[in-house]
Amino acid sequence: MSLKEQLVKTALSALRYSQITKIMRPFTQGQGVIFCLHRVEPIERLPVNFTPNNNLSSTPEALENAIIHFRNRGFDFIGMNDVAARLQSGSKSKKPFVVFTLDDGYKDNAEFALPVFKKHNVPFTIYIAPNLVEGTTEMWWLALEQIIREQQNVELSLGGTTLQLLPNNKQEVWKTLQRSIQDIDEHEQRQWIRDQAERFNIDLKKYCFDNIMTWDEIRTLAADPLATIGAHTLNHFAVKKLSAEQANFEITESGRIVSQKTAKPVRHFAYPYGNVAHAGPRDFAFAKAANYETAVTTRMGTVDFEHAQHLHALPRVIFSGTYNKPEWLDVLASGFPSRIKNRGRKLNVL
Repeated sequence: MSLKEQLVKTALSALRYSQITKIMRPFTQGQGVIFCLHRVEPIERLPVNFTPNNNLSSTPEALENAIIHFRNRGFDFIGMNDVAARLQSGSKSKKPFVVFTLDDGYKDNAEFALPVFKKHNVPFTIYIAPNLVEGTTEMWWLALEQIIREQQNVELSLGGTTLQLLPNNKQEVWKTLQRSIQDIDEHEQRQWIRDQAERFNIDLKKYCFDNIMTWDEIRTLAADPLATIGAHTLNHFAVKKLSAEQANFEITESGRIVSQKTAKPVRHFAYPYGNVAHAGPRDFAFAKAANYETAVTTRMGTVDFEHAQHLHALPRVIFSGTYNKPEWLDVLASGFPSRIKNRGRKLNVL
C-alpha cells in the first residue's frame, strides 16, 4: 500500500468517527451518490505480485456489504434511468439515492456482480466501449502491467524519458509510465503500447477477448430488468484529448453501435477516465447533442438538484478495492470530502 493510500484511508476513518461528517451531511450529501466500479471478482483471482491495476477491482463481498450498509442507512437504490427525473422533479426525498455503475463491460460483471445485484434487487448500469468488445482497440493498462511485471533489465522509453526496469523498481516505473502515457496524445499512446506489445510478444486482442464480454453476453445481460447498458466511446479514448470531430464521433457513434447490437435504446454515457483532464464542457455538449439523457464523469462528488442543469457532467464516487469498506464509502457518500476537494463548490462542471 502506498503512503498516499494509507493517508487517505486514515483520513476517511477519522472523518467516519468524528462528528464533522454527521454535522455536515445535511449540507453536503445532496440527493444521492453515483458509484463507479470496474471489475468485480473474488480476491483469489487477483494476481499476488505487482498488482497496480487492483484499484480497478473490487470483490462481490465488498459490493454486497455496501448494498446492505446503504439499505440499512435508508438509501434508495435507483438506476440511471431514474436519475434525471429525480433531479428535475425538485422534490426533496427523505431518502437519498445510490446508483451503481460499472465501466468497460468486464466479463466478471456478469459472472460475479450480477448475482449480487439480483440477490438484493438492485438496478445497475454498465457502460460499453464497442471496440473493446471487438478487440480492435487496446487495454493499454493491462499490457503495461504485464510488461513491467514480467520484464527486467530492459529499457522503456516514452516522451523523452527512458527508464531502466529492474527487479526492485517496478512500482516506480509503473507510476512514471502510467502517468506519462495518460498525458500524451491518444493515438500516440496507442501506437506506443502496440510497439511495446510487438517488442515483448504480447497479444493485445487477447486482453479484450479474455476480459470483456462478447456481444452475446452483453445482449443476455441487457435482457435482465435490473440492467441498463450505456456507451463509453468506441475506443476508450480520453475525449478531451481528441479533436472536436474525433471526440464527437467517439461519443455519438459508440451509442449508435451499442444500441444496434443490443436492440435497445442507449440513454446514458460515461467518459473514459472521466476526470477534469480527460473530459470537459466541450465533450459534455457533445453528449447532450447526441441525445444521451445523462453522462457521467469521475469528478468526485454527490448529486444534487443543481445537476439537473448539468446532466451530462454528473459526478461519481470511485468504488474500488482500495477504498471499498462500507464506512469509507459512507463518508464519501456524505459529500463532505468532495466538497473539500472542490473548494466548497457544490458543482464541478467546468
